Amino acid sequence: MYRIAADVGGTFTDIVAVDDNGHVTYAKAPSTPRDQSVGVIDGLERLAQTLGTTLDDLLPLTERIVHGMTVATNALLERKGAKVGLLTTQGHRDVVEMREGLKPERYNLRLARLDPLVPRYLRLGVRERIRADGRIETPLDEQSLDAAISVLKRAKVTSVAVCYLHAYRDDTHERQTLDALEAALPGTYVCLSSQVLPQIKEYQRVSTTVVNAYVGPLIRGYLQQLESRLVERGYTGPLLVMLSHGGVAPVDEAVRISAGTVLSGPAGGVAGARRVAAMVDVANLIPFDMGGTSSDISLIVDGNASISAEREIAHEQIALPSLDIITLGAGGGSIARAEEGGLLKVGPQSAGALPGPACYGNGGTEATVTDASVVLGYLDPEGFLGGGKKLDRVAARQALNRLGEKLKVDELRAAEGIHRVINTQMAEGIRLATVRKGVDPRRFALLGFGGAAGLHVTELARMLSLKRVVVPRVASVLSAWGMLASELRAEAVHSHIGETDRLDAGTVRRLFEDMERAGRERMESWFD
Repeated sequence: MYRIAADVGGTFTDIVAVDDNGHVTYAKAPSTPRDQSVGVIDGLERLAQTLGTTLDDLLPLTERIVHGMTVATNALLERKGAKVGLLTTQGHRDVVEMREGLKPERYNLRLARLDPLVPRYLRLGVRERIRADGRIETPLDEQSLDAAISVLKRAKVTSVAVCYLHAYRDDTHERQTLDALEAALPGTYVCLSSQVLPQIKEYQRVSTTVVNAYVGPLIRGYLQQLESRLVERGYTGPLLVMLSHGGVAPVDEAVRISAGTVLSGPAGGVAGARRVAAMVDVANLIPFDMGGTSSDISLIVDGNASISAEREIAHEQIALPSLDIITLGAGGGSIARAEEGGLLKVGPQSAGALPGPACYGNGGTEATVTDASVVLGYLDPEGFLGGGKKLDRVAARQALNRLGEKLKVDELRAAEGIHRVINTQMAEGIRLATVRKGVDPRRFALLGFGGAAGLHVTELARMLSLKRVVVPRVASVLSAWGMLASELRAEAVHSHIGETDRLDAGTVRRLFEDMERAGRERMESWFD
């Protein structure tokens, strides 16, 4: 029997299989941004060929499949999510626009206005009010609710976020609203703040619930599509999804908490890094994952990765527990360009999977980090992807020549400049993950993984004065490999309002027991 993981990246989809004897086999296929499930099936086909069988014969012998994806991340970055309506307490519909009263760059006078994910005409107030102590002051007004639902119905929204004031203390009104929405808008994706993030802080709760509603229908459609493709090919086991907190969950749970999938792929890398740290007996590690589109940097201290509830993706706050990962727009496909004054800039724009770097031969013409690596001789054009794809050295040189003409240097100088710039950016990202948090990176080893990290990791170590670099044999697919080392996990949160000097140990113990019971009940429901 096999256990298989599929990790969709911006450029390649990585597939890893582990058999009962612990033997690891892996394959790569180009990612397919329009429908990521196509790239997953292509990768599985290549994996089957490597194993000397067919996909139709491999899948019935597969115990489980774990999946990491970028559907939610792409939807937020590209602003291509669902058409969302927001129902909230009357007088509070502008919370998502006011945010916390501060601009992301408060001293930038030219900062463009950030448009909320939900336009104002679809943010509707409903007459109801629950006080901070959980007492119902104003019962839910059915006439007000019906009028708001009628507006959403006429607007043909595909998703609805419900976030009433203090619903984390009493979710009665949100549950009543859910019943009304299911009756009036059947098939519409609906999420309640009391189920997504039942904790204090209004803006964080509203923002997280709105993000969940924005990406939820896409996650649901994509996972259903992938499940049906797998079933058609003979797969009968569970499909598990990697979540941002580092655990895995079934499809239904991933759809319910869709905002928890924004770090689905990078979370697998951290899981893999923790496993490597244990295998090589290195307690302090800086995982550095450089792929085709971006680089992800995190921190392993004493064998553990830190969890944060202050995550922003595309300027949208997601207050769900997630691994503390810094993402940079620096990857093998990052595009280099000459700016005014002859300055060289690399990224964050990427050539992605299509057309990809010029050397891929898919129509790309702009110079990228990968093209620079080919020109400098760091990549063997005949041995790319294990010899499965040949790189076009001529196209890479032409792209670097065009860039060099603008910079007034030859192609080798241009390629060297690209590497220097991208390495400097990534070194600064590592400093951001360490020095700015009061951690001395010189006490850590640098773990390089992802398709492109091996080309840069030693130079980064020199720049940061690190003494040890670790590059695993499965470095190019470590995120997918790490997903197979991840466990089922359910997160439970609870806000308790009170004075600390009146909080006794018995109360704290009961709170944790209630959360543990809720988590266990949720996990048991996954397999009913």
